[in-house]
Amino acid sequence: MDTSEAQVSTPETPSDSSVSSSELVPVRSGKPWLRTLLVIGLLTGGAILWRMLIPGGTPQPSVAQQRQVQPPRPIETTTLARGTATRSVQLLGQVEATQQSTLRAQTGGIVREILVQPGDRVKAGMVIAVLDDSDQKLAISQARAQLAQQISNLARLEVGTRPEIIAQRQAAVKSAQAREREAQDNLKRTSDLVKEGALSQRLLVEAQARLDDIRGELLEAQAQLSEAKAGPIREEIAAQKANVAAAKANLAQAELAQQRTRIVAAQSGMVQTRHISNGDLVQSSGEIVTLVAGDRFDIFLELPEQLSGQVNPGMTIDLTARALPQWKQRARITAVVPSADPASRRQRVRVQINNPPSGLLPGMAIAGNLTMPSNRSSFVVSRDALTRRQDKWLVFTVAENKAQQLEVEMVADMGEKVAIYHPTLKTGQAIVLRGGDGLQDGVPVKVVK
Repeated sequence: MDTSEAQVSTPETPSDSSVSSSELVPVRSGKPWLRTLLVIGLLTGGAILWRMLIPGGTPQPSVAQQRQVQPPRPIETTTLARGTATRSVQLLGQVEATQQSTLRAQTGGIVREILVQPGDRVKAGMVIAVLDDSDQKLAISQARAQLAQQISNLARLEVGTRPEIIAQRQAAVKSAQAREREAQDNLKRTSDLVKEGALSQRLLVEAQARLDDIRGELLEAQAQLSEAKAGPIREEIAAQKANVAAAKANLAQAELAQQRTRIVAAQSGMVQTRHISNGDLVQSSGEIVTLVAGDRFDIFLELPEQLSGQVNPGMTIDLTARALPQWKQRARITAVVPSADPASRRQRVRVQINNPPSGLLPGMAIAGNLTMPSNRSSFVVSRDALTRRQDKWLVFTVAENKAQQLEVEMVADMGEKVAIYHPTLKTGQAIVLRGGDGLQDGVPVKVVK
């Protein structure tokens, strides 16, 4: 190769020999400079064009090349199992007192002292108010006097008739007998004189009438004497005993009326309203205070129409109140009211709570979080198995060591567990539990324990 090149270049030597050496030196020294400048320009332009076309400055491999190069991603799987999905429903309602009673006066009088104020807690047997008892004391004195009189009458009947009474009745009989004999003699004389014509017939009639009157008095005196000798009968004694019992009852009633001037709470509770003040005149059955039970409350919650007939007693519910941010209590539904509320047209449930917090009062608003079972078929999985992308819930199954993406429907959100549904999912099928973040459809995966 070198010989041929020398042979080709040999003829050119004579032609160039006519040119002076001073002219050839500048031409040879300029060609390397131009070539260097041209190479630098091409490299600079290529670099600028490369950066304009590819921002990263480095060539990006295609998706297929990436998948070919990307190693299998490690994942953990779990198997699908059927479960009961539950959903939370928020109910609204209010607190109502389980027992509310209005304490009333059982006797009349002027209020002498009131011992409670609204908001006070009272116990059964505690004195609430005191009424003036002057009238009741007078009634007691009168009842005692009547009782003493009836007891005296009963004692007289039980002892029997005294001898003095019998002697008096005997004397009355003898006196009547003497008057009778006198009247008989007078009638006989008058009759004889009338026959002789000395007296008129009218005097004879008067004498006969006088005798009849005296005989009546004699019969009455004899009856009284017989009664005195016989003494009182059992019926009279029994009747008098009844009078004594009635007098005792009147006395007890008067004493009870005096006791009722001290108005006492019949049950424990909290004073909601006070209806009287000192100096007020209270009639019998007049309102004194209104008490509500403070140891237990009823909470009534309204059900949405779609839940009517689906809620049963015994279901658990979580209660909260805006007035008590730190309070939360789990309770059971006590009963379902079998009618709709006239105002809201909704059915209500009743939840009874015992020993409520001190800040919970009747009339406060209450919210209840009720957990309801779902009737839809679903699989219950851990929340870690779901991936959220563009408002879609995704799970990944594994087929031939590659991830298969499925868009599923979330049936219920139960906190750490969720219920999902997709028609192609089956019981026992493996889905990705961990390692699904950033996972793409068709990416090679490797199951690790």
